[in-house]
Amino acid sequence: MPHTPHLAEFRAALRGGLPSALRYLNGRTPHRFTGVYRFDGELLRNMALFDRFEPELQRGSDVPMADAYCANVGRSRQPLEFADAQGDGRFPYLSGSPVVCYSGVLISSPAGVPYGTLCHYDVQHCETRTSDIPLLQAAAPFIYDALEGQRQLA
Repeated sequence: MPHTPHLAEFRAALRGGLPSALRYLNGRTPHRFTGVYRFDGELLRNMALFDRFEPELQRGSDVPMADAYCANVGRSRQPLEFADAQGDGRFPYLSGSPVVCYSGVLISSPAGVPYGTLCHYDVQHCETRTSDIPLLQAAAPFIYDALEGQRQLA
């Protein structure tokens, strides 16, 4: 697991629930949104969302997999990060997406089965800064455990 000095703070925030954990992660990035998405066939289901401009919002819309950068994370099983979707050029088929900047990692089960993604994104340009990937990678297994705990309680 990648080492990050902020993992202990993240884990403390997670004890307050998934919304608290996403708020913490979002506070460390210039992106407006921080979300957890689950792969579900042709859909990317939003499981939890933090919106910096609407902090009371806890869920967002589901997205067709064909329209989501998260789908690339699922296919490659590698983190994805870019500051300018139009300038990046790797995903011309997503040119209609409103997402301008993105930073996301795979969430998977302990056995390695892909679950979905943990990501930051914005529909406006974000300031250039260091990568969000290390903390997202360190947080992803804990997010999975929290989601599994919620599922078992349901």
